[in-house]
Amino acid sequence: MEHSKNILIIGDMPGYGKMGLAGMLPILSNMGHSVYNLPTALVSNNFDYGKFSVLDTTAYMGETIRVWQELGFQFDCMTTGFLASADQVDLLRAFIDLQRKDGLLVVTDPIMGDGGKLYNGSTRETVDNMRRFIGAADVIVPNLTEAEFLTGLHEGAESLTAGEAGRVLDGLLALGPESAVITSGRETETGRHVVWGFDGGSGEYFTVPYRFIKAHFPGTGDIFTSLLTGQLVSGRSLPQAVQKAVELLERLIFLEQDVAERNNGIRIEKYLSVLTE
Repeated sequence: MEHSKNILIIGDMPGYGKMGLAGMLPILSNMGHSVYNLPTALVSNNFDYGKFSVLDTTAYMGETIRVWQELGFQFDCMTTGFLASADQVDLLRAFIDLQRKDGLLVVTDPIMGDGGKLYNGSTRETVDNMRRFIGAADVIVPNLTEAEFLTGLHEGAESLTAGEAGRVLDGLLALGPESAVITSGRETETGRHVVWGFDGGSGEYFTVPYRFIKAHFPGTGDIFTSLLTGQLVSGRSLPQAVQKAVELLERLIFLEQDVAERNNGIRIEKYLSVLTE
């Protein structure tokens, strides 16, 4: 494929469920890219099941990065998701610095919480770690809850005014990324469900509305990040990439909304043809 890129996905790998690396790998591979992975943790299954096992892979990451550097492996794009510790933050920031070159795109989803609260296992230390990390990214993709915790603004708020959303975006940008996208937002003035963003390339703020479908699936943030990343490396502007990612994710949720078991995430492989239409 003429525009195929070497993309490294960094995040948690579940043994059971379509989220984290398991959700992102098929999507970006289906787009025609060469996709590689570096797991930050091995997870038995989605935490929503109530029982789970987690294996921290920090030592493995360090050894892998050392070997990759010796072998001269290079990536055009890196995405990061769940990070298990401050040590992983330091390790990956150094790795990004070593990989940094003209044209490298780093997209970070600072996975920490949703619905106004932090996930099980995430703490204020997790928030501090992410604040240190996101400055290494070109584009960050927090949901509304994560954006509020990262900036310390409007924590727990389920909707924001246009002015509040702008200030939260500015707070995220002050932490170092060039561009920021806030997903799962809702406008106080209109009640619309929206994605807010700032495009560092154009210097413009933008808002993309979407149709809210009342069906919760774990891993939709990972799907959105992979769709967004695929659009960006294909040359779309950030607002265009967000618009396309929103449309595709909305369609996936619509197609899956009546499935009985949602804890396992969206059955991505079943809908790969939809993502290339």
